[in-house]
Amino acid sequence: MVNKTNNRNKESKGREGRYVSKDARKNENKYKNVKGITEKAPANYKKSFENNESKEIREDIVEGRNAVIETLKGQSTVEQILVAKGDTSGSISVITALAKEKGVVIKEVDRRKLDSMSVTGSHQGVIAQVTPFKYCEVEDILEYADKKGEEPFIVILDEIEDPHNFGSIVRTAEACGVHGIIIPKRRNVGVTPAVYKSSAGAVEHMMISKVTNINSVIDKLKAKGIWIYGAHMEGSKYSYNVDFSGGTALIIGSEGRGISKLSKEKCDVLVKIPMVGKISSLNASVAGGILMYEILKQKITKEVK
Repeated sequence: MVNKTNNRNKESKGREGRYVSKDARKNENKYKNVKGITEKAPANYKKSFENNESKEIREDIVEGRNAVIETLKGQSTVEQILVAKGDTSGSISVITALAKEKGVVIKEVDRRKLDSMSVTGSHQGVIAQVTPFKYCEVEDILEYADKKGEEPFIVILDEIEDPHNFGSIVRTAEACGVHGIIIPKRRNVGVTPAVYKSSAGAVEHMMISKVTNINSVIDKLKAKGIWIYGAHMEGSKYSYNVDFSGGTALIIGSEGRGISKLSKEKCDVLVKIPMVGKISSLNASVAGGILMYEILKQKITKEVK
């Protein structure tokens, strides 16, 4: 592992920031108050809010054709597959074939039943009922990297509440060779149907650890020689000028607040992405993707040399 201990904490830190616009946070709470939504909210906003509030957040179903296929190929325990009556075209036939091969029960149901179960609103005629996602321990992620003979490559999510962002990050992380993702138990979306779907099933191939205290985990990783990099728009270095060699943990902040103040202070380096357009912010999953690919590029370049 590259020795960076002497340089730790020498990087300058910018003010707390984020990869989303200021308007996004304002609009997020524009019509909300402590009791729900205000009377000033438009009718369509109220309806959307009420529909979302009434939906139970479930981790025992997987929606969408690609997500269900990857679930059947993975290690999850699939209890049954529900398919809309009369829908046997395209990838549905692949799903039924995989289900039969694994001895999973297939039930044809009215599409309205799937609609009532769906959390994403886009089940594509198929829902898999599964045993809820099994989270791992941080030590399992480190052990996995060690078994592969690789320096740890970890992504830490700091209060990511949008399941589509989470799913996109998981999908990119799997493609970039990330060994595992760490999320907090509170104020962070878990592995829900929307996450399964937006990750295109990549959740099945990614180790995810849910922890009580992100900052104590950061301290433990630093003690093991892993460097902590924070995605921050006011960072001291551009991503292409940062040395990502050795054990690496990348922190991606929330959509509205960015990296929390304490987590930001614990970062060894705050990394920014060059931008020249009029929009000065990036979606959390996009920013995370750019940085993950920069880390992957450096690892591949090092192997070639």
